[in-house]
Amino acid sequence: ENAEEKLWKAIFDVCRVREGGDVVAAWREHVAKTAARRDQLNAWKLDRVRMRSANGTDLTVGLAEGAIWEGAKSLTPEGYEFIANIPTEEVFTAPDRLRVDGVVYATKPYVYNGDVIDGFWFRFENGLVTDFGAKQGEELLRKMLETDEGAKRIGELALVPASSPINRSGLLFYNTLFDENAACHIAFGDGYPGTVEGGTSLTPEELLARGVNNSIIHEDVMVGAADMTITGYPKEGGEVAIFENGEWAF
Repeated sequence: ENAEEKLWKAIFDVCRVREGGDVVAAWREHVAKTAARRDQLNAWKLDRVRMRSANGTDLTVGLAEGAIWEGAKSLTPEGYEFIANIPTEEVFTAPDRLRVDGVVYATKPYVYNGDVIDGFWFRFENGLVTDFGAKQGEELLRKMLETDEGAKRIGELALVPASSPINRSGLLFYNTLFDENAACHIAFGDGYPGTVEGGTSLTPEELLARGVNNSIIHEDVMVGAADMTITGYPKEGGEVAIFENGEWAF
């Protein structure tokens, strides 16, 4: 009973439900700020982003053709606003499955089918994992990457600030839909059709041609760090600061 009570308190905390405050107002403010950042990312019309951390991460992720940043709130076909996930801290988009290059190190354990994989890293060339390793669960990680042809490529890039409530809690919930809100992450496997223009009306073949990955899996691994720098490169040239020291730079 004591453990369950502690769990509920942790859930309320990471979901921004705190005693003595206006929870609804806090959520509206959080959603508004996140949506504004999403909209700015879309306005920049980025070609690619580069993620760097002192732990050795230096990963450049090209974006799919017509990529759209999503996050915070969504709309039903009838026009009603809703929040699909609570908590929600991410702004996410579709990588180009063929334009991911560099090295990335995980910053949180990853729970796959109930087993923990930890201390892992990946090297990408032209979107494909060409090398990887893990201090714990390396064979399990290998099995995941060998699930199908698309499992060694990523279908999602998501940005989450290091100050997110779930990261500050220091807890691992062993549930990806919770744990992914702790840090920037990449997802191996399937991409979301809604993260490219007109994607929900495209066939799998048309999505693949846009650069959206296809797989039977979608597994999020956290790679964000407190010192992470993320730079964006618009299609028209130049660069913009997206993250500095693990936080939004705008």
